[in-house]
Amino acid sequence: TMDGLGLAAGAANIIMQLSWPGVGYGVYESRVESGRLYDHPIKRTRTTLTYLAVAARGTDDEKRLFRRGVNKAHAQVRSTESSPVEYNAMDPELQLWVAACIYRGFEDVHRALYGPIPDDAIEYFYRNGATFGTTLQVPQHMWPENRAAFEQYWEDNLHKVKIDDTIREHLLSIARIEFLPQPVPALAGKLNLFFTAGFLPQLFREQMLLPWTPRDQRRFDRVMRALGAVNKRLPVAVRELPYRVLLADMRWRIRTGRSLG
Repeated sequence: TMDGLGLAAGAANIIMQLSWPGVGYGVYESRVESGRLYDHPIKRTRTTLTYLAVAARGTDDEKRLFRRGVNKAHAQVRSTESSPVEYNAMDPELQLWVAACIYRGFEDVHRALYGPIPDDAIEYFYRNGATFGTTLQVPQHMWPENRAAFEQYWEDNLHKVKIDDTIREHLLSIARIEFLPQPVPALAGKLNLFFTAGFLPQLFREQMLLPWTPRDQRRFDRVMRALGAVNKRLPVAVRELPYRVLLADMRWRIRTGRSLG
């Protein structure tokens, strides 16, 4: 299922995606005003979450329409002479990394809530996970062919993870949900930062300079297991509610000719 609880890992997943300088600076320097998180926090968050919902549950037509909208925005995201790194948002290598982070995030959330995933379930998850890339600009043949190949891809590409001070400050601000109006960041920012650190693999925590102790890990595991136990008892329709709402909103936008972004 597309657990709504997984949204708690959203900031951690953004950190993983933006940990490649080409992705990080592409987002940070983006001149696509309508897609900037701090200028349009609700709209940007909705677009990102709708993408997840469409990739996982949308029809082929909906994926095609969404891809067209994303491509239009991404075509404008490319580095300038003053950019510290070179990037182009249409680069399928960058898109593959983003898709891999999203897939990895789904697995990590599932493990945190419900414990280890059986091998046969992992392969099933993984086959369906290709859609996170192909809904963007990743050709099907670029998606690693099985879960073992994905693990190899992941290990081979961790050396490209490098978060500098500029991107780190930007990402910490997102993790503390400072893009939302007060009093939300004041009330929930610290807690969201804790969950964000908990969902991050250690390498990414180190790049973010986020301290994490065995005691933090025990607390995180305890909270996640408790949430998982409650969540398991809820009907699937309730667990998937945030994604169902997003899909319904997107279908209404298509019907009424509104922008999907």
